[in-house]
Amino acid sequence: MKKETLSTLIKWIKRLLGVVALVAWISVIVTISKSPLPFGEQAPYCMGSTMLIFMILSGFYKGLEYWEHNIKEI
Repeated sequence: MKKETLSTLIKWIKRLLGVVALVAWISVIVTISKSPLPFGEQAPYCMGSTMLIFMILSGFYKGLEYWEHNIKEI
């Protein structure tokens, strides 16, 4: 694969991961908000799920950026 093609593929994977993370986050927040619990008890679940989803997204982004950086050096 050419460097440009691989670089473009990595950029699209990043975009797709961002959309998937956003959809997952919204669905989790909607599910939590439908719970009969009061907001004070829902808040830790909202914060925890938000941190977990975006921590995983950040890890994937860092891996893809590392891969993209190493491709440009070759």
